[in-house]
Amino acid sequence: MEVPDIMTTIRQRKGGRLAEAAEEQLSEEKNVKPDGKIQSDHTGGKLWNILSLTVGGIVAVCLGLLTSVYVATLHENDLWFSNIKEVEREISFRTECGLYYSYYKQMVQAASIQQGLHGLVYDNKTESVRTINILERMNVYQEVFLSILYRILPIQQYLEPVYFYIYTLFGLQAVYVIALYVTSWLLSGTWLSGLLAAFWYITNRIDTTRVEFTIPLRENWALPFFAVQIAAITYLLRTHLQPAHERLTLLAVFIATFLFSLTWQFNQFMMLIQALVLFILDCFDMLPTAKVTWLYIIQLSGLLLVCVLQFFNSMILGSLLISFNASVLIARTIQKNLKKGGLLSRLGKLFLHVLFVSCLTLLVNKLIKKILNLESDEHIFKFLKAKFGFGATRDFDANLYLCEEAFGLLPLNTFSRLSDTLLFYVYIFVLFPMTVAAATVAFQNLSGSTKVGKLMEKMEDCTIALKPGAAYNLVHTVLFGCLALSTMRMKYLWTSHMCVFASFGLCSTEVWGLILKCVRLYTSQRTYVIRYSLPIITLLYISYKFWPGIMDELSELREFYDPDTVELMNWIKSNTPNTAVFAGSMQLLAGVKLCTGRILTNHPHYEDKNLRERTKQIYQIYAKRSPGDVYRILQSFGTDYVILEDSICYERRHSRGCRLRDLLDIANGHIMDGLGENEPDLKPSLYPRFWIPFTPHVFQK
Repeated sequence: MEVPDIMTTIRQRKGGRLAEAAEEQLSEEKNVKPDGKIQSDHTGGKLWNILSLTVGGIVAVCLGLLTSVYVATLHENDLWFSNIKEVEREISFRTECGLYYSYYKQMVQAASIQQGLHGLVYDNKTESVRTINILERMNVYQEVFLSILYRILPIQQYLEPVYFYIYTLFGLQAVYVIALYVTSWLLSGTWLSGLLAAFWYITNRIDTTRVEFTIPLRENWALPFFAVQIAAITYLLRTHLQPAHERLTLLAVFIATFLFSLTWQFNQFMMLIQALVLFILDCFDMLPTAKVTWLYIIQLSGLLLVCVLQFFNSMILGSLLISFNASVLIARTIQKNLKKGGLLSRLGKLFLHVLFVSCLTLLVNKLIKKILNLESDEHIFKFLKAKFGFGATRDFDANLYLCEEAFGLLPLNTFSRLSDTLLFYVYIFVLFPMTVAAATVAFQNLSGSTKVGKLMEKMEDCTIALKPGAAYNLVHTVLFGCLALSTMRMKYLWTSHMCVFASFGLCSTEVWGLILKCVRLYTSQRTYVIRYSLPIITLLYISYKFWPGIMDELSELREFYDPDTVELMNWIKSNTPNTAVFAGSMQLLAGVKLCTGRILTNHPHYEDKNLRERTKQIYQIYAKRSPGDVYRILQSFGTDYVILEDSICYERRHSRGCRLRDLLDIANGHIMDGLGENEPDLKPSLYPRFWIPFTPHVFQK
């Protein structure tokens, strides 16, 4: 008798038991009412399921629409958007938001759709003395699509272009909430879980979304599609799906993946983490291999299709995701029989598999970048290297990111806010038993010997049927949690999924079954009582505590007020020619392009090496350089006007060492201003600062 065969049999039996338990639980949920009584009539059970599905669906749609209205009202109340002038509305789209919206405005105002597209493909206003392809460089297909839709629909007389734009974004929030609701519902088997997830998303709005004040930001377009993709993957990972349902679900995953990739330049990094989730679970035999393969292929095909639409964008071709997914698929064909053998044998194979995939990924990625001479994303890796302590850096781009709060660690007060709604407490409460269960199942799958089989029999009372969908969402929330903890800007990917995961656990018969079995209090009736009563109590608590605050927030009225910037934009439109070229900070110049249509020297879309070099050169107006040097730099970019900002010249937002002028001094090898230490090799500059302390001012060349 061969030992590997015994191990395989035991592993299959245990895995089969888990799958059977999951299916039994699912069918039990379909035939059991909340009071725990089994329906004897099959027709009655079907009617109950249809009624539950109908009510749950209506609640999901209503909550989604209410969320859209809620954030739209907050936006209106905060800015009095309906009453302010057009220039003030446009100024309210700060930094890169204004840049993205400018292309929507450009397409709407173009003489024809063809002329508008030509202006984007051959753009010579975004970067002076240079023609670039906006559709290649930036993820603005959504602006193109919306502008075309606005032009062809008979709504121009009733709806201004800006309202069509912002209402679309607020409408996507409905899609977002519905997707979170459905994911939680799929995991737990009850729409009460989805209701709780939606409530948590809304009451933790400060930490789950920022759509009401950064409307055109790429993540506000992308995250709803990402949530839809997660919901579709959760459904796909159900066992015993009918072939037709599986094909339709795969199509839904592909469409959501494609739209997510098309609308956000950081899609490749998010999907790389998602690919790592699939890789980890596949290595521990916790997901069906065939479905994992399909998901790898969908990620690759979706990203490559976006690459084609973006005129073979180099940053996509050189992404780690493409290299990683290709390496995993290659490794599978070379390293066969990975899931056979005993514990030590499988651990050895697993180690070699991980090592092979890692080395092949780096090799393929380096080869692609070498062949295509790609350097678009090097600033991100410099930033990561410095952030995680792999040596100090004087690189201007890396330090620019390191000094921004959004790219720092997640602040501790985030957890206190999340705890106020009980979300964080419930999340940790659910995470612990789920992690223990996942570790148990992974160990069982890796070993599968007779001794381990007997051990598992003894531990049977404290194990749960870990469904593939639950396993996926568990590892997903852990990895994206690590990302959020390390980089605050990415917290919105974690906190929204935290709502899903916590609500699922609180309404899960599996989680409560595990806990009650471990304390020897398990009965099916007790599990169902807890499963429904605790979420209802939590919903009542959230409503009681936060409803008055939400009403106060909705009744609080403010008004947009930025007279200096309004005056600047009006002056530029009135006193400069349409062909004038402006230099200044990335953030302000995005507003200049949107409000005035003038030509820029630089802008906030930082994913291009030439633009990063250009920005560093333009910023020498704030450095200790000679007037002659600064003049030659500005002249090389065709600059006609320079805008100097008081907020940069006399910056107080950052401490010494992180002010823009300090970053320039360090990059130039000069001693920084003010009291404090300097690195030994920094030298005093021969020149004072170039800027003149009257800001914001416009100085003609």
